[in-house]
Amino acid sequence: MKVIIIDDEPLARSIVKEYLQNVQDAQLVAECSDGFEGLKAIQQQQPDLIFLDVQMPKINGFEMLELIENPPAVIFTTAFDEYAIKAFELNAVDYLLKPFSKNRFEKAVQKYLNQQNNSAAVERTIETAAESPSQQNRVVVKDGNKIKIIPVHQIHFLEAADDYVKIVSNDGSFLKKRTMSFFEKSLAQFQFVRVHRSFLVNTQLITRIDAYEKDSHLLLLTTGEKIPVSKSGYSKLKEVLGI
Repeated sequence: MKVIIIDDEPLARSIVKEYLQNVQDAQLVAECSDGFEGLKAIQQQQPDLIFLDVQMPKINGFEMLELIENPPAVIFTTAFDEYAIKAFELNAVDYLLKPFSKNRFEKAVQKYLNQQNNSAAVERTIETAAESPSQQNRVVVKDGNKIKIIPVHQIHFLEAADDYVKIVSNDGSFLKKRTMSFFEKSLAQFQFVRVHRSFLVNTQLITRIDAYEKDSHLLLLTTGEKIPVSKSGYSKLKEVLGI
């Protein structure tokens, strides 16, 4: 069983490492102090299980997981965070609340061995965690071998692209493997509106709404981009803009 520990606190890593020595067949293949290192190690080592801290500098644990196509089984380690705890408990993913005992650690590992955490549970956990205010003011994407953090206010619009969503921002466009529904929910408070089945737009950038073909309209953004608006999208838009 290949294991990776990802935590920015050296003491927390050493405790997990110590407890892990008593787990039969567990092989620690990497220790990482942030999400950037963690992502690289997961891609290289393809672990069976990771111990992942939630609150880390640069990118947090949830944001790191979003960048992995098929995340491994996860046991989260965290200080108290109501959104994180809610995400874990709703989706039956195990977590260790710091500070945790050896006995609690062993129970979490046994749960993994018995149930084999599945990627669907991790996906649901990420979606639940997206309700956290700390998760909503930026979007983290992969740009080649680099990781880019895009502040929400810099996003022009999002466009459906098969299994991905294309995020068009001040710095160009990037693909992220999430659904339009995910972003529609998480960006609603920033006045992003689903104006079309394939488009979610930053209403702060709308400069004009023109009638187009039958029952449809065309948005012109301050950036010069033109976005199609469906009949139902136009109704949503009028409601948000108060027109």
